Amino acid sequence: MSRQWIPFFLVTSAMITAESAAAQKLTYPPTKASDVVETLHGTRVPDPYRWLEDTNSAETGEWVTAQNRTTFGLLERLPVRDTLRQRLTELWNFERFGVPDKEAGLYVFARNTGLQNQSVLYIQRGADGEPRELLDPNRLSEDGTVALAVTSLAPDGRYFAYATASGGSDWNEIHVREVDTLRDLPDIVRWAKFSFISWTKDGKGFFYARFPQPTGDQLLSENRNHAVYYHVLGTPQEQDILIYRRPDQPDWFMGTQVSEDGRYLLIYNYRGTDPKNGLYYVDLGDPAAPKVDAPIVRLLDRFDAQYTFLGNVGTVFYLQTDNAAPRRRIIAIDTDDAAPARWRAVVPEAKDVIETSVIAGDRLVLAYLEDAKSRVRLFRLDGQPAGELPLPGIGYATEFSGKRSDSELFYAFSSFLAPAAVYRYDIAASRNEVHRAPTLTFDTAAYETRQVFYTSKDGTRVPMFITHRKGIELDSSHPTLLYAYGGFNISLTPFFSPANAVWLEQGGVLAVANLRGGGEYGEQWHLAGTLDRKQNVFDDFIAGAEYLIQERWTSPERLAIQGSSNGGLLVGATMTQRPDLFAVALPDVGVLDMLRFHKFTIGWAWASDYGSADDANAFRWLRAYSPLHNIQAGTCYPATFVTTADHDDRVVPGHSFKFAAALQAAQSCDRPTLIRIETRAGHGAGKPVSKQIEEAADLWAFTLANMRLGKPRTD
Repeated sequence: MSRQWIPFFLVTSAMITAESAAAQKLTYPPTKASDVVETLHGTRVPDPYRWLEDTNSAETGEWVTAQNRTTFGLLERLPVRDTLRQRLTELWNFERFGVPDKEAGLYVFARNTGLQNQSVLYIQRGADGEPRELLDPNRLSEDGTVALAVTSLAPDGRYFAYATASGGSDWNEIHVREVDTLRDLPDIVRWAKFSFISWTKDGKGFFYARFPQPTGDQLLSENRNHAVYYHVLGTPQEQDILIYRRPDQPDWFMGTQVSEDGRYLLIYNYRGTDPKNGLYYVDLGDPAAPKVDAPIVRLLDRFDAQYTFLGNVGTVFYLQTDNAAPRRRIIAIDTDDAAPARWRAVVPEAKDVIETSVIAGDRLVLAYLEDAKSRVRLFRLDGQPAGELPLPGIGYATEFSGKRSDSELFYAFSSFLAPAAVYRYDIAASRNEVHRAPTLTFDTAAYETRQVFYTSKDGTRVPMFITHRKGIELDSSHPTLLYAYGGFNISLTPFFSPANAVWLEQGGVLAVANLRGGGEYGEQWHLAGTLDRKQNVFDDFIAGAEYLIQERWTSPERLAIQGSSNGGLLVGATMTQRPDLFAVALPDVGVLDMLRFHKFTIGWAWASDYGSADDANAFRWLRAYSPLHNIQAGTCYPATFVTTADHDDRVVPGHSFKFAAALQAAQSCDRPTLIRIETRAGHGAGKPVSKQIEEAADLWAFTLANMRLGKPRTD
């Protein structure tokens, strides 16, 4: 480290006391409460702040301005905010790299010098070639708010397709750049969303998925009728070839993938966010002259499991699936005889869940999660074990990039104390080496991560990672941040964050819990936190907080909870169920109105995890935990810092607006309830580094200012 950092609360505790007193005098902007009442399944449901759902109205705009004025007015009175921002800027300023993609002997990779708002893409010929700039997204906007969403290099290396997202929106615009000249073609494809870019082998065009052009507000209107198209280079989008759509199934999402040999187009069909999918294919024939309008074959059409195409050897498809294997297995299907009875088991289900798989160098590379930590095993294509990829420690391996025809594999490895380093694995030589690695001004040797297990309300064993300064004394005195997600089959694995590193430097403890609803232990673990079992997720989170208190890591006066998106729902539900347990709550872009989430953009797709209030049975359990509808007047809630963004078209900001307004009206004690509304930002993807630093400084300043820090009382 360049200098010694002292936990700020030890040297400025007087300042915290003064600012907490200032917060007692906080006056919130007035929020109009209307008389809107809706009757759902015989139950009257008041919705006094529904007018805040209209994010384009002048009235909502005035409310946003007033709330931000109040929030930033308080934050500006916290001197430690500038100190935190300075350290965050220093710590964020390190060179970092992305995992390279390879086509036709060309390697494309991302590099950020440190404080660039968006990482720059480079291309080089050969592993030892000289990199040259391919695309700098920072030049696409003055404020760094235009980000890359999806990129794809054509198989012949001549063209590079890239999708941009503006202001944090999920809507993408696809462009094509000529690699040699770095000039963009006139081709522009609009209204792509949740789409891959899948080139045909001849490099003359690509498949993608899009929605119809919205007829209403593009940031609020429901998104339905996803469809797959093929774009031929040099032609206008109006001439794109419709490959597949299902007007009888407007709620299906569709994904595309072209096999490495160029013979097959794979089409994935998803019903909302349910991981179970259908898998179709098109035999394109000769890769040098593909027939994109060839018949579609419905290979897997029962939506009974998750199926992911890994690659093919001729007509034999290798798939990762949880069919008859909740922790997943690898199977082979010969498309000439695809009856389930003829499927071949290649790698059977094991104790640990297979998180992701690739075929590289004629090896199946399977990344397992062993209690939410990575372990990577190799197998031959006949299923025989072929060794293990040695990882540098306890952490998470991801972004595997390789081809069956190559002998090299790239991947990223990170931990709570180390940012992602890119590794290259020589499959033929079984040699693992660092390809590119960052250098930090953070004393990682001063900290450690341990994994613990605690018992939830119903006896379920739940894992949790705890990262802290070495030699810590368990005396209940430490400011502690408990973070989790718990949903949509998403695994919460070790990750590095400069913001969390600064939290650790301030004497904080970071706890990350692996709740039910996630994918850490396979589909059964996921299903145990869905629909009428969603309360299990909140119980797991509460039990994690109680564990941290019982084991004397912290106390309720020093415990903060944080989560984003579905994790924002987690924070909102938990703080309304157990307001006594936490000092601070940080719900970020949360799903907070569980009775109306399905009425905006893609909210309807989340019914696979949540259910929908349109259904009488689901209404009962949604109403029971919906954060907005369980705020009770006269309750002392934790100090709450709600964060959202004006361009979030996934979890629309109306969720956070209504929740903050209701909480401000109900709060019975002097703990502040603030909302921070970012402009030209969305759900989080592609957020400029400058905005990330500003937000992190605000979060930590607010959190530490609203904790009772120092040694706990013993009387």
